[in-house]
Amino acid sequence: MRRIALVTLVVDDYDEAVRHYTEALGFRLVEDTPRPDGSRWVVVEPGADGGGTGLLLARAKDEAQRGRIGDQAGGRVGFFLYTDDFARDHARMRAAGVTFLEEPRHEPYGSVAVFQDLYGNRWDLLQPAG
Repeated sequence: MRRIALVTLVVDDYDEAVRHYTEALGFRLVEDTPRPDGSRWVVVEPGADGGGTGLLLARAKDEAQRGRIGDQAGGRVGFFLYTDDFARDHARMRAAGVTFLEEPRHEPYGSVAVFQDLYGNRWDLLQPAG
């Protein structure tokens, strides 16, 4: 079996990013290991059961990387968070201060709303139809 296991997300601060992804978005912290160079290997996942692609939260090391924070997909929706209960997760995320850029929509493919993460990256919260 092949799958994408991790996607790197460039962040400004490890602890701030971990708080946002675990508390506001409901991800779980899988690993937070210090590295000899002073960086950390920080992985969060959306599911409680280890399912789904994890995010490697990587602190920017230079100006070029800092320039990518919050705009990793060029202003497009770059990340898709699937849920089995849109109303539950939408309400919980709003209560946690997550910024939604639109009201929920009900499309033929499912219920969806675009939100921003801590840094401004755009995400879809999506409950697929059927």
